[in-house]
Amino acid sequence: MMGQTVVVGLTGGIGSGKSAVSDAFANIGISIVDADIVARQVVEKDTKGLSAIVEHFGTELLLSDGTLNRPALREKVFNNSAEKEWLNHLLHPLIREEMSRQLDVCEGPFCILSVPLLVENKLTTMCDYVVVVDCPESLQLQRAMRRDGSSEDTIKGIMAAQATRTERKAAASHIIDNSTSLEDLGRAVDTLYNELIVDINKTG
Repeated sequence: MMGQTVVVGLTGGIGSGKSAVSDAFANIGISIVDADIVARQVVEKDTKGLSAIVEHFGTELLLSDGTLNRPALREKVFNNSAEKEWLNHLLHPLIREEMSRQLDVCEGPFCILSVPLLVENKLTTMCDYVVVVDCPESLQLQRAMRRDGSSEDTIKGIMAAQATRTERKAAASHIIDNSTSLEDLGRAVDTLYNELIVDINKTG
């Protein structure tokens, strides 16, 4: 095990239903560390992340209340690979550090680390188990278009930038099939929860 906290990584491509699985675990009472939330936390007011961004890009990226103007930052790095790389170089270590800090104080039999790009950003090393939420790509596309109101080309572009289904599944210790209903998904989460508890008790 990585340390005191047993870490269960959770990932899946866009539209796979990763958030629904995360919510189901939260409803059971499992603590969730969500990379998307952490990514916002590390650039909140009075953080070293925000200070570095302002130092690099200037105070025009601040709103009147001293918080980050996210659309302005997106505009700065959009189609500018050098600036995007600089931002990733700044944020990725801060996000990883904050995720580790939150995992260290998690209580319960295990903690979920929910990361959309867990495989792509090589964060599986932070995990004792890796759960991949999987469904056919056609279903991913359909769900993501319906949820986000985005065009087919936009969603396909996002999918192309993510790991393939094969790559994600190869990194998994457990796979949840989310190609049917929410009821089936709930049952799959309950089954996985019980499997994890048995395995943790056996190896712990």
